[in-house]
Amino acid sequence: MDAVFAHRIQFSFTVMFHYLFPILTMGLGAFIAWFSTLARFSGRPLYHRTAEFWGRIFALNFSLGVVTGIPLEFEFGTNWSRFSAFGGSVFGQALPLEGVYAFFLESAFLGLFLFGGQRVGPTVRWLAGLGVAAGSLLSGYFIVATNAWMQHPVGYFRDATGALQLESFWSVLLNPWAGWQYAHAVNGALVTAAFVIGAIGALYRLLDRHEEFSRLALKTAVIGGAIFSLTQAFPTGDMGSKNVARSQPVKLAAMEGLFASEAGAPLAILGMPDVENARLIDPIFVPEALSFLAYGQRRAEVAGLVAYPRSLWPPVELTYYGYHIMVGLGTIFIAIMFVGVLLLRGARLYRARWYLWILMLSLPFPYIANETGWMVAEVGRQPWLVQGLLRTSDGTSTNVAAGETIFTLLGFAGIYLALGLLFLLLAGRLIARGPGPEQPRAPGAAPSTEVQA
Repeated sequence: MDAVFAHRIQFSFTVMFHYLFPILTMGLGAFIAWFSTLARFSGRPLYHRTAEFWGRIFALNFSLGVVTGIPLEFEFGTNWSRFSAFGGSVFGQALPLEGVYAFFLESAFLGLFLFGGQRVGPTVRWLAGLGVAAGSLLSGYFIVATNAWMQHPVGYFRDATGALQLESFWSVLLNPWAGWQYAHAVNGALVTAAFVIGAIGALYRLLDRHEEFSRLALKTAVIGGAIFSLTQAFPTGDMGSKNVARSQPVKLAAMEGLFASEAGAPLAILGMPDVENARLIDPIFVPEALSFLAYGQRRAEVAGLVAYPRSLWPPVELTYYGYHIMVGLGTIFIAIMFVGVLLLRGARLYRARWYLWILMLSLPFPYIANETGWMVAEVGRQPWLVQGLLRTSDGTSTNVAAGETIFTLLGFAGIYLALGLLFLLLAGRLIARGPGPEQPRAPGAAPSTEVQA
């Protein structure tokens, strides 16, 4: 196996496994802040129990995210030393901020929120809940800003050796690419959190447990999920795609399976890319839609893959299928959540067992959508490690053999399998324990039909 390929596989595996956890922490933190606010200003015990329950889930998820993220920092030095030497003085400014500020801010507020108990007042606990959300969102921004610099490098100059040096820290941090990329990533995290909250609420309803909590969870999930699923497509996804069209046209062509340049280019809903013959097999098109979405004009010309040397093509099949899986799942999420909103009328949501099963079994799919979206962003940028400046093949460590990387990859796979099973076990125990003792229903009393939120 080629050493460069081995390095790429190892980093892909470790970063995609790690990303399973920040997906939820970034989204769940915002919902914890919402429940904490309701608790602070309503005084209802239900909101306190709800915020504390999701805080425990957050803490478990946060812990696994920290553990699985540590190896990534070392891989920059062990596997990607030439990349670190080339651009470390630029992107190395944002990564420490993620650890020093966001990590400590997030963990400190989380500890205060979970373990403050009666030692702090309700206002301090509420502010701690807001701090948990702020820390997780801030942490995510520094990571996305670093990746955005690799997608669209700004704020640098070359020194005499050819390495990049930081010219403007604020240009890197406020990279125009980062804004919509971050909005799309956080929005995807919020969609995931909505589905997690909805799935656990649906589970409790199907088991007829924790009635008040499950109703609050379901109502919050479908309303929040409907909003965030829609904004995931527009404006965040749409504006992110426009950035790709302007700065990475080869990636856009691979995402859409567009081989020949066309004026009034169609949008491929379905199809199978045949790279060898530069065509899309059995496509279903929406005429002129790609030109309009990318450039705002129905007859705008969109460059196809054949307009560029094959050496600049990314892995077309991975980029194309990853993008279409993400978009297809996003469309399904909109449908699921808007059906849930319609079922809220007359409290049918809490009695529609068919819908509760759909919501519960949908739990893995937001994770898949987030992972495929990240894969499109990274795979679609190839062969560049830093867009237009450094190829992936030129960023690896030359003194690390493929066999060494494969050996450590197998070690990571074993450790991560154990960590994944441990996470599922502990999360299962938290869910089985629930948000607190069951609230007994008075004999002959009908179930509550509404939850205030």
